Amino acid sequence: MARVSDATVLGDFADASFTSGAVTSTFFRRDGGFFVRTDGPDSGLDDFAISWTFGVEPLQQYLVDFPDGRKQALGLAWDARAPDAGGQRWFQLYPGGRVAAGDRLHWTAIDQNWNYQCADCHSTNVRKGFDAQNNAFATTWTDDSVSCEACHGPGSSHLTWARAAPEDRARNATRGLTASLDERRGVTWTRPPGARHASRSRPRESSRELDVCARCHARRAQLTDAHVAGQPFLDAFRPALLEPGLYFADGQQRDEVYTWGSFLQSKMYARGVTCSDCHDPHSGKLRAAGSGVCAQCHDAKAFDAPEHHHHAQGSPGAACAGCHLPPRTYMVNDPRHDHSFRIPRPELSVRLGVPNACTSCHAAQSPDWAAQEVARWFPRRAPGFQDFAQAFSGVEKGDPAALVALRELAADPEEPAFVRASALGRLARHPSAATTAALRRGLEDRDPLVRTAAVAGLGQRDPTPFLAELSPLLADPSRLVRVEAARALSGTTLTGPAIDRARQELLDELRFQSDRPEAHFTLATLATTRADPATARAELEKALAIDPSMVEASVNLADLHRAQGEEARAEQVLRRALLRDPSAAAAHHALGLALVRQRRLPEALEALSRASTLAPDDPRFAWVYAVALHDTGRAGDALRVVDGALAHHPFDPELLFAAAQWRAESGDGAAALTFAGRLEAVAADDPRTRALLQQLGAH
Repeated sequence: MARVSDATVLGDFADASFTSGAVTSTFFRRDGGFFVRTDGPDSGLDDFAISWTFGVEPLQQYLVDFPDGRKQALGLAWDARAPDAGGQRWFQLYPGGRVAAGDRLHWTAIDQNWNYQCADCHSTNVRKGFDAQNNAFATTWTDDSVSCEACHGPGSSHLTWARAAPEDRARNATRGLTASLDERRGVTWTRPPGARHASRSRPRESSRELDVCARCHARRAQLTDAHVAGQPFLDAFRPALLEPGLYFADGQQRDEVYTWGSFLQSKMYARGVTCSDCHDPHSGKLRAAGSGVCAQCHDAKAFDAPEHHHHAQGSPGAACAGCHLPPRTYMVNDPRHDHSFRIPRPELSVRLGVPNACTSCHAAQSPDWAAQEVARWFPRRAPGFQDFAQAFSGVEKGDPAALVALRELAADPEEPAFVRASALGRLARHPSAATTAALRRGLEDRDPLVRTAAVAGLGQRDPTPFLAELSPLLADPSRLVRVEAARALSGTTLTGPAIDRARQELLDELRFQSDRPEAHFTLATLATTRADPATARAELEKALAIDPSMVEASVNLADLHRAQGEEARAEQVLRRALLRDPSAAAAHHALGLALVRQRRLPEALEALSRASTLAPDDPRFAWVYAVALHDTGRAGDALRVVDGALAHHPFDPELLFAAAQWRAESGDGAAALTFAGRLEAVAADDPRTRALLQQLGAH
């Protein structure tokens, strides 16, 4: 990040123009400054002064200051690459059409706000300084870009050390640095004669370096900015786990996840490798060029050879990173390597639809071709370190067998904690006695990520049966665990100093995030658990004031009105949300339910049908629509909806129960038994399943 000047601005501001959709933006100079004429928050064209540059290569973005202290990043960026690489041009960061004013991704909206989205990683010692009462920022920072203190903590501590007496300095081996990155101090990697891989001279006992890097190289939410380098990462950040949409089922990066989560699933991490084993953090370069960085530990004769990589020496396919750290491009022209260091598995592409390094390069070929080639090269090859793809993919499809595999993953101490926590997070969406037992075991795990996932999973249901197990986690060493425990226990009658302290930390987190609608949504949820509808309503209205397009807030606000007997107001909230976004399936669904309650059945069926059509990935929408059809006497139509949804969600228990029950009602006992058998495989411990099987004479 740098102030604009002739030296820092790379883009063409000599009356250059760029058209995206119906908007033509012009970049120009005036009175020594840099300006853009483009669509503002009201959709009209206006002139905006560029105040800061953001980035150098392969692209450069530009920030505009607003009177309320916001800095907003333009959606148009400069491609800083050479012309022969396709660079030296303006381009749209969200290609495929204009991002209109009012959209969260419009450059003037909340998702392009530097104070929240960018500042903490691109400047040093940032204090966001959001004033919720005036809806304004007074953000401060000590260095425009990333300085020494971003990774090593306050320099004042080092100065104190330097000014101390020699004997005192000698006793303080950290040189006064808050973050003494000592994981590699005195450590060697050695490869004995004949060995193909090096080993660390002693196990890694600290994660301080990884925590420092994770601050900016992890997909995470921020709990507080009262945090300096060297303090535990989970005391200030909530990292994203292996979630659909962020990662593919086998753990490969999908959305922008910034490498930390990829690295934590890797064999490299498990063996004690740290970031600076491969990267020089001060120069930003690799420790050695190209595959030489891998040859620091791996035998080049064995691996940097055609017998291993099966490509011409010196070609892109012969590079270690090309196969084991395949890149994925973000922000149109910025390829970033996946750091999970995985063995290419094109056969998983065939079975599960995940990408693979082979056909990423050989785009004209199929995954089947790649799988056959790799099998020919390595007929007895190892499956790879990451072996959770089948379980994660299966649970996304609702396969009950995958839940067993997830429980085994979560309990396996040999699996990375990041994977085990992710398994618990996915399990929690499928409540059962076995899931509850797995979550309870997770509460005692030594890794705070796993404990957090376990607390969050139990917090999704009535926490009363787990009070004795959850209460100690209110005093957990990790702040993230403590605030998750406070959230889980917020609706209970538990009192005492521990929950008071943890609840205050949770409230501090949400107040810190009060520039975001999600924080107010969470505050509303907490108020609802305390039976405080007035506060819940006020917080949801704040969320919608920040982001009127937040459908979840509209749906919950409508539900609060419903609980107060205000059906007309509930309908008004939902119709306003749909006027803004007609494709909001959740709003159509909630509107359908509201209309059912008002006995306006034809309108209700239309809304419920629309929700089911717009969101075919949500089986509940189809099930509710089918129930509404069945209850209005259209049993045949209801079964057709259920059968259509089961084609996409073959293991959904509600759909299976409806298919069995309604076929029994129609006199088709054989078909009913078939569906009941499938239901038993999914939900054997559900009392309704047992009752249905008894009704059908199966038990």
